[in-house]
Amino acid sequence: MNKKLNGLFWPNLWVFFVVMVGFAVAAAVLEQYILAAVEGVIAAALGIYYVVCRIYRRREIQQYVKTAFGEAGLDNGADTPFPMALVRLGDGGVLWTNEAFSAITGFQDKYLQQRLSSILPNFTMDWLAAGKTEYPYDVSIGDRRYRVYGTALRADDSDGTALGMLYLGDLTELYLVRDEYIRSRPVVSLILIDNYEELIKNLTESAISNLNAQINDVITSWADDYHGLLRRMERNRFLLVFEKQDLDRAIEGKFSVLEDIHQVTSPSGLEASISLGIGVDGVTFEESYNFAALSIEMSLSRGGDQAVIKDRFNFNFYGGRNKENDHRSKVRSRVTSNSLMELIGQSSQVFIMGHKNADLDAVGAAMGIACMCRKKGKKAYIVLDQERNVAERLLEEIVAVPEYQDAIITGQEAMLLSDSHSTLVVVDTNRPDQVEFQPLLEAIPKVCVVDHHRRAAEYISPVVVNLHEPFASSASELVTELLQYAVEKADVLPIEAKSLMAGIFLDTKSFNVRTGERTFEAAAVLRQWGADTVEVKKLLQNDFQDTMSKYQIIKSARLYRQELAIAALTTTTSRALAAQAADELLNISGITASFVLYPDGDQVFVSARSIGNANVQVILEPLGGGGNTATAGAQLAGCTVKEALDLLVTSIDQFYEQ
Repeated sequence: MNKKLNGLFWPNLWVFFVVMVGFAVAAAVLEQYILAAVEGVIAAALGIYYVVCRIYRRREIQQYVKTAFGEAGLDNGADTPFPMALVRLGDGGVLWTNEAFSAITGFQDKYLQQRLSSILPNFTMDWLAAGKTEYPYDVSIGDRRYRVYGTALRADDSDGTALGMLYLGDLTELYLVRDEYIRSRPVVSLILIDNYEELIKNLTESAISNLNAQINDVITSWADDYHGLLRRMERNRFLLVFEKQDLDRAIEGKFSVLEDIHQVTSPSGLEASISLGIGVDGVTFEESYNFAALSIEMSLSRGGDQAVIKDRFNFNFYGGRNKENDHRSKVRSRVTSNSLMELIGQSSQVFIMGHKNADLDAVGAAMGIACMCRKKGKKAYIVLDQERNVAERLLEEIVAVPEYQDAIITGQEAMLLSDSHSTLVVVDTNRPDQVEFQPLLEAIPKVCVVDHHRRAAEYISPVVVNLHEPFASSASELVTELLQYAVEKADVLPIEAKSLMAGIFLDTKSFNVRTGERTFEAAAVLRQWGADTVEVKKLLQNDFQDTMSKYQIIKSARLYRQELAIAALTTTTSRALAAQAADELLNISGITASFVLYPDGDQVFVSARSIGNANVQVILEPLGGGGNTATAGAQLAGCTVKEALDLLVTSIDQFYEQ
């Protein structure tokens, strides 16, 4: 076309028509009848001319659309039962509609051009301008639901006016069937009583029956609201199958059964707790059941007393706010020790790796595994970055020992030394993105994990041997228990006992937090093996400058929610100082949890501690962090300290509002 298409859409004659009519009326009011008549005739002529222009414009548009959409153009579109509309993409102006579109929307071809937003509220044209042919959402008009398709085109003129032809498909019945299908999809849930063995310990058969009846009443009462199928599979395990439409209600109710079950107590006063593993979106019942089983495993590895939902892509966690109760068994430690020793004996060499910025616990646990390797006569290498860690003093002592002269290597060196018969033991972390050198994790097929942190949604898998105990104080404690079943006292070097003791010292804050009877048993064994607590204490000492820096961090802290201390630093500091400052803040009366934020390059690190009801692992998990109820950390990439602080405060608020 030679004319500009934009000029066809906007002749603007209605403006002159309205003005002339106004003048005619004004002249009549002033009794200038001749003038009024003349103006009236002119206005009428303009009105006729406007109508002619509209017809002409309509024909030009039809001709254009014939060129753009084919020979049928709007002639066929006017008669098609599918609602159609031609709109301008720039401002959403409606240029033309067929009768079907007008019938369902009430659109009228008025003198003043209407916008599509006045006909379909909240409808946008971004998708069409981006080259897509289908609107990503359903459109509701009255009691009907439509899927919108479209074609974009651009006028061949200097303005390049962009147009869009919209087609509405009535898929109401299909959507109703789809929605009902989604709502009625089966959800498979496993309910496990976490501490059943502890609850029935030393009870008579009558007391056990009474306890079982109480547990059944609580679980049945909760399950009845969801009109599902509830069956008791074992003494401590239930199966619940219900429809997906009821899952949202359970989430809104925050899985109230988690709190209700605490009302059931044993004669000794121990409260019952349960874990819920829920599988959704499985293609088959078997797949949904497998999702539920994985959810139960995830819940137990995070301390239990929570609900975990597993779909095809993610885990979602609910609850888990309470502190863990120790449900560990020494049987598992003995079995794991035997399995690990057997695997070490079958390996050509063993690589031991902790988390990035290795601390005393990671190093101590690695030293214990190295001792097991030496007992089996296998070469062990500890993969560690000697430039970026927080255990410098201990490492200086380790490398001076003849048995560890060449034992500490970098990740790149480990890659060159590894072969198909190598074994990798990961200690003090269960997340693949947190290990010292991730390519090594991906390169070695046989992987073992020894860790005490609560499991995150992403964890190392698959593993050959897995000792994951979130109830333990430290990885060093777990490795010490393994050593008791694998080696003799004479097999343990004093530096190895010292390293393990240092790891326990660090994670328990000198036996002040997260300690149990097995923590002290492990410490007693290490003391017998030659660990000197005074020497361990020296490893945790700071020089004068670091001590002053630590108290500067404490001085910058601010109180939040009357019991939380948050220190947001604008300058970088060491990980060790940040952790020590977070520990020191808990010595202040009334402070139950502390958070220290500091920048390091393009990242912001968060170190968190708790001795109250605030579960810092749950608080930092939405920020990509991890840990346990009392000790946690996070690394936020690509943000400032202020942005990280805002995210932290939001997560804290969400935790307290749940």
